[in-house]
Amino acid sequence: MTKKIRVLLVDDHMLVLDGLQARLELEDNIDIIATASNGLEALEKAAETQPDLVLMDVSMPVLNGLEATKRFKSEQPKVKVLMLSMHNDKEYILSLIQSGANGYVLKDVSSEELVQAIGTVCQGGTYFSSGASEALFSPSVAPKQCDELSKREIAVLKEVAIGLSNKEIASTLSISVRTVETHRQNIKNKLDIHSSAGLVKYAIEHNLID
Repeated sequence: MTKKIRVLLVDDHMLVLDGLQARLELEDNIDIIATASNGLEALEKAAETQPDLVLMDVSMPVLNGLEATKRFKSEQPKVKVLMLSMHNDKEYILSLIQSGANGYVLKDVSSEELVQAIGTVCQGGTYFSSGASEALFSPSVAPKQCDELSKREIAVLKEVAIGLSNKEIASTLSISVRTVETHRQNIKNKLDIHSSAGLVKYAIEHNLID
């Protein structure tokens, strides 16, 4: 039997919480273990229930999503944090990634995409809904020079940054999965970055996404 993903829902609007809980409880592999109405309550509930993932709004009273994410990454680093928001401003999203968020989904996505995002993040990946990706990766400035990486490593990093799996990257670049795995490890070693979120941040800061 597949282990269920233990999810903590956080939003300051009760109707939103109720709607999210009702929809996600339809999924066989998701278990809603608790809800919270602000970031501080979320940290307390997470300490009690040990979720795999926190699905959290950004704009909340008492402690907002940005500050709560920073505390999650400091106090409970094993917990994945997926942000759910109406805002698609690049700097706004980037600040959340820098705080440690594993993904960012706009509230206009379908429920099916939200389920996909939860699964991707829990498997160790990053996830950005299409609107968030467009905001983040718009080619507003020329790429910075990345002397640390080879052209092939940069190509792999670009695909990692948009959330593709090793198998998908291998297919896109016409190389083997083992080669992708080797490139990913080399990228992490060269940049001294050992998380998917960190690689996304690097790609964004260096404007590597076309």
